[in-house]
Amino acid sequence: MIIKEALAQLAESQTGPIIKVLERGDQFKVIVLAFKKEMVLRAHQTPLKTKLVVIEGKVSYREAERLVVLDQFDELEIPKKVLHSVEAIADSICLLIQSQEADKS
Repeated sequence: MIIKEALAQLAESQTGPIIKVLERGDQFKVIVLAFKKEMVLRAHQTPLKTKLVVIEGKVSYREAERLVVLDQFDELEIPKKVLHSVEAIADSICLLIQSQEADKS
């Protein structure tokens, strides 16, 4: 019901994307991002290994000099500690899958 809740909140004319945790474990988190067309998830960084998966719609991922357009079912690894943003080209639902990585030292 988390995705449906996010969509319902989105329908209430939000100015930014709706962000909800779908599932959380000791070493991972799955986050739902719901966007209306032209909404932007402002520039930020992640300290975790993260993958962005587009479930529905179309978004653009931007970091420094790189722009990637993602359609439905496309996925993208987001580098740790790199400033990036996401903008909805169409109404969209995305998943962010985050996980802890063991240090390899």
